[in-house]
Amino acid sequence: MTYSISGHYVSGCSCAVVCGCPVDAQPNDGKGGTECRGVAAFHITEGRLDDTDLAGVDFAFYNHFPSHLTGGDWKVGVVVDNDASDAQAEAIGKILSGGEGGPFAQLAQFIGEFLGTERGEVEVTQGESPGATVAGHSTISYEPLRGPDGTPTTVKNAMFGFATEYEIGRTTGSSSAFGLSFEPAYGERADFVFSSEQEAGAPAGRM
Repeated sequence: MTYSISGHYVSGCSCAVVCGCPVDAQPNDGKGGTECRGVAAFHITEGRLDDTDLAGVDFAFYNHFPSHLTGGDWKVGVVVDNDASDAQAEAIGKILSGGEGGPFAQLAQFIGEFLGTERGEVEVTQGESPGATVAGHSTISYEPLRGPDGTPTTVKNAMFGFATEYEIGRTTGSSSAFGLSFEPAYGERADFVFSSEQEAGAPAGRM
């Protein structure tokens, strides 16, 4: 069985700018905490798992990382948009659980508790007001950090990045899902490509 999905995402978490999780550093929030609670919301523009078309599906991935990422014992939960069919929701669950191979199979070794999959309204916005909304759970507004030339600051080649290059910035809003509540502070956004055919020997977490 094979899959390939591509699109864009935006994420927010409790870490102070800049979050160290993508480079396996100890999480650090603005209140002195040493864990990371976050949500990443994805919009699939093109994709499929075998014969199941996944184009247009939105989903949100919630995380609790109690320490640096390779320390394991992650807690994760997923919300799949109401507009997705049952077959599409099932396919997303299979991909994120690692059962279909690719980068999520490499990450599965670090998950200590899967908090479940829910259905709900998920929306990922771009343009002048980027962010994400998961109805009843999360509202995230994103603003990029910018360099001297005015363009967004980016990170490249991070071990646990959702993309090989991604913007970093600040987020505001609120989030509470799967018993994981936090105030967003740090954020990312980028285009993504995930595939069961991605190199099996790549470092765990390289998306």
